[in-house]
Amino acid sequence: MMQFEYKVVPAPAKGTKAKGVKTPHGRFAVSIEQLLNEMASEGWEFQRAELLPSEERSGLTGSTTNWRNVMIFRRAIVEYVDEEEVSAAPAVDPVQMPQEPVLTATAGDPYASPDAVPVPGPGAREMLSDNGVEELSPVSGMTSALKTRAKQQSDE
Repeated sequence: MMQFEYKVVPAPAKGTKAKGVKTPHGRFAVSIEQLLNEMASEGWEFQRAELLPSEERSGLTGSTTNWRNVMIFRRAIVEYVDEEEVSAAPAVDPVQMPQEPVLTATAGDPYASPDAVPVPGPGAREMLSDNGVEELSPVSGMTSALKTRAKQQSDE
């Protein structure tokens, strides 16, 4: 069974200047792109972005809740395998070998492999409720934290 390690980093709060990019939206996208590429070069795979509450001290005795945007990455943990243990292990039936992961592609991708499954697929259309379990589908709906934050902003 493959094991993973996770890394959580703060999401960029403002855009980065770049040649040919003039709008705030474009600059923010450049910031996200740079962070994703930097983490990918270190072997980290982007999982998702989350908006999470953070209890922080306010004054001498008070506390306040601040909402923080974070980006979650993961990478496989490579374990050392002794060659003697491998040669002593019984042969594995190829029928029982784990299957290759199913290729996925964004729907409408002209460069996608013909056997790739278009995403979003069944089950990835919306998340009905936040049950505390990590959503593994490539596309998901709003989490309860995002719904709470949206309600707070609409009340302000």
